[in-house]
Parts: sequence; structure tokens; C-alpha cells
Amino acid sequence: MTERIGILTSGGDCPGLNAVIRAVVKAGQYSGFETIGFKGGYEGLLSPCQTIELDYNRMDGMLVRGGTILGAANSGPFAAKTGYGEVRQVDRELLEMAAANYHALGLRALIAVGGDGSLTIAQQLSQFGVNIVGVPKTIDNDLEATDQTFGFDTAVDCATDALDRLHTTAESHGRVIVLEVMGRHAGWIALHSGIAGGGDVILIPEIPFAWDSVCGRVMDRERRGKKFTLIVAAEGAMPRGGEQSTHAFEEGREIRLGGIGEVVAREVAKRTGKDTRTVVLGHLQRGGAPTVSDRLLCTRYGEAAVRLVRAGAYGQMVSLRGTEIVNVPIARAIGRMRRVDSDGELVLSAKALGIGFGD
Repeated sequence: MTERIGILTSGGDCPGLNAVIRAVVKAGQYSGFETIGFKGGYEGLLSPCQTIELDYNRMDGMLVRGGTILGAANSGPFAAKTGYGEVRQVDRELLEMAAANYHALGLRALIAVGGDGSLTIAQQLSQFGVNIVGVPKTIDNDLEATDQTFGFDTAVDCATDALDRLHTTAESHGRVIVLEVMGRHAGWIALHSGIAGGGDVILIPEIPFAWDSVCGRVMDRERRGKKFTLIVAAEGAMPRGGEQSTHAFEEGREIRLGGIGEVVAREVAKRTGKDTRTVVLGHLQRGGAPTVSDRLLCTRYGEAAVRLVRAGAYGQMVSLRGTEIVNVPIARAIGRMRRVDSDGELVLSAKALGIGFGD
């Protein structure tokens, strides 16, 4: 009798989710597994289960398709994180129901694709007899247990392309343009795209900035004949002694960050007299087809997840270490954030090129 495995995608959407699903289905088929997808994240496990049969033929075009055909959720009854470092136990009755449905479907294992919050739920669910394998996903690239999460490269590519385009208009009009990118508590997207896209100032959560330093960099460029400046700001960046800029707070969800770009543009304009503009990339970074690098990483992650199922290595998360795909215990992967080292090689290289960080 053919064994069955399940897969769900949880948390925010991310380029490459469909590529992971495709790899799991294809590798699963060659391993003798049928694959069932759960719709809407972990809520798809609740009664009545929202499932979809995934077979080889349905995977046509999935490698380049953005989003997730299974849908995802980053709020609701299965939210295990409401803020950085804050973990809550999902209601026991929900976990028991999800586990009971998992067993009723006769699944050998469940592959959970998600970030820190989603994998925290996976760890809680594993305590109810569900065989879990995790796949790390977040465009912020902030999971310590892996060198890179999929979706990050695509997000950086999007932000870099935006900077390429903004460079010409900023130079033409002699303006300061602030590009706000994602990055709640880790500034990897801002750092990588800021360097690759020729940014002049990069503001990240790990390095609280001083207004005098940021504006001083703008005026220094002015004196050198550079009448324009590109500032890249992660959404979680904050002035020294200040707080992160927020949009709104919803019960049971993390606070929605955003608005730092406008704050920076307004203050720079006031202090320097320069004409300023703000561009917020927002969810553009999450959408569209994954880059070649992400397609490859997603495919490797999906195949590796099936390999762990075949080996019975449950409670593990696939991980990229150097150039190799390895596995680490989910329990050791969650709750450990990978942040930019303010004295690391990448920051020091950027500073050596004249890029300011407001410190």
C-alpha cells in the first residue's frame, strides 16, 4: 500500500513556496509516497480538513510560479508568536484535533514549510505524535540554524532592481530618495540590496542611527558634487534612543512595522533642505517568480525533506550549511534569530566603500 505524506505552507507568502511543493511531490513520487497538501496553513488540519491531492502532473509550471497553491496564514488560532521572543502555546484542543486528523489520514509524516513562528507550531504539534519535518522559509533570512532561507535572494533582487531604477531619477533631480524594505529585526535585505544597488546610507535594526550622522552623510556628498543620495532603510530600523515605526496592532499578531522611510525622509528634508522622496516596496518583495538561486535552493530543500521522511528522521529541519544541505533539530532551530553583525565583514566592507550606517 502506497504511503502518504502531507505538506503545508505557513506564515507569510514567499517566492519559492511552490517550488518546494513541486520538489516534495516529485521526490515523494520517486520514493513511493503520495502527497496531500493542506490548505491555509495549519488550519487545513482542522475538521473538516481542507486538503488537495498533489500529483506529478499538477506540478507543471510550479517551479517559477510565485505564491503558494496551498495558501498560507500568519494569524488566527495557530499563531505561536506575537512578537520577537514571545512564544505562546497553541490551544491544546486544536493541536489534538490536528494530530487526530493527521493520523486519520494515515500520513507517515508532515512537511511544514515556514519561518520561526510556523516551526514553533510544528514543534508543539510534534509533541502530539505528529512526525514533522521542517523547511525554513522567510525573506528576512533571520533563522540562525541555516545559512540562508529561501525567498531571501528574490527579495534582495527586487530591492536591488528598485535601487537601480531610483538611482537614475534621484541623480536627475538631485534628490534624496529613501527606499524602505522589509526586515523586522534583521537587516539582511537592506544590507545586501544596499551594497548591490549602490546605496549611500543603509539603516538596519542592528545599528540604531543618529540623525546628525545620516544628514551629515547627505551633506558630505553634496560638498563632493554628488547632489543626490540613496538611503535604504529596513522597516525595523530606528533612531538612537527611539522606537521602531509601527502601522497598527492586531490582537494575536505581531505589531505591523512600517513608516520609517517617511520618518527618515521628513527629518532629512528638515535638516538639510534637500528635496526628498520615499518609496516603500512592501509586499512587492514577497511576490513574483523566485530567482534562479531560490529555485535551486527550494528544490534542494524539498528533496532533502523527503529524504528525511524516508529515513524516519523526524523533528528535524533541513538547513543550508556552506554548500551542503544538512538537518538540524527543530527544537534547536526555533527562537534563535540570525542578525547582522555590526562589526562583521559585510558591514565593514560597506563602510570601506563609503556607505554610512548612521552610527
